[in-house]
Amino acid sequence: MTMEPFRLHILGCGSAKPSNGHLPSCQVLDLRGKLYMIDCGEGAQMQWSRVGLGMTRLGHIFISHSHGDHCFGLPGLISTMGLLGRTADLHLHAPADLRPFVECVLEGFCKEMDYKVYFHEVDTRQYSLVHEDRSVEVWSLPLRHRMPCAGYLFREKPLLPHIRPEMLEAYHIPVSQVNNIKAGQDWVTEEGEVIPHERLTRPADPPRSYAYCSDTLYRPQLAEWVQGVDVLFHEATFGEEYLRRAQQTGHSTARQAALVADAAHVKRLLVGHYSGRVKDEEAHLAEARAVFPETYLTREGQVWEVK
Repeated sequence: MTMEPFRLHILGCGSAKPSNGHLPSCQVLDLRGKLYMIDCGEGAQMQWSRVGLGMTRLGHIFISHSHGDHCFGLPGLISTMGLLGRTADLHLHAPADLRPFVECVLEGFCKEMDYKVYFHEVDTRQYSLVHEDRSVEVWSLPLRHRMPCAGYLFREKPLLPHIRPEMLEAYHIPVSQVNNIKAGQDWVTEEGEVIPHERLTRPADPPRSYAYCSDTLYRPQLAEWVQGVDVLFHEATFGEEYLRRAQQTGHSTARQAALVADAAHVKRLLVGHYSGRVKDEEAHLAEARAVFPETYLTREGQVWEVK
């Protein structure tokens, strides 16, 4: 049986300045048919149109911090959704200092929209639950940057077990009872025999998880919060030759990102948020893989399966 989608779309993986190679930070998670945007750098709506994701499925945007390369795409995106006739509410999760910017955009350019934007403050000092729906829990990850900054951990909620089709046929179980059996109910035959729920199902697929950490100084404690995630994105703005610059600007090196991934025993590490000083991304990759072999570079247009 095919698992429901949990896909990561890379819309932008550069750092502060757009370049010929990369656009500023922006990602979209497609989880069980719902879309969640993570950061919204300049050019986000153009990239969105290129990947062909429907904006009507976007309900929540999570912003890490108020540096422009992570939020300057918001005005255009919010406005465009209004022009497209959106009526569903949009929820924006971000540090408190982004609120004045969002309110200015809404008051100055989006007064006549047919939908509402709700701002939810994220405490960047706490590892805490910031959003929950029937598909996922989203937790904030305290990062260490030059200003209040949070990463985000997406944990899929456990799925129901799979029904075994051959058992439905063997015991003449109507389709109308499938959901009840998945929820834990046994089946009683016409003869009064009780068929345990465990015999009628097979275990559900394990819940999947994705963590996003950008921008931050190297913080070993992150490994505790993202322990065992399927996919970790960790900023790798600089190479080790610019370690001092990384420390001055509140960023990490490729090697430091790999150290977090290794300590957390994640399955895969994705790196990005490349500085313009990074001229050889393959060397950047090699630096990280020397510590954590399952490291991969991100590039615009990529789609990663979270599994």
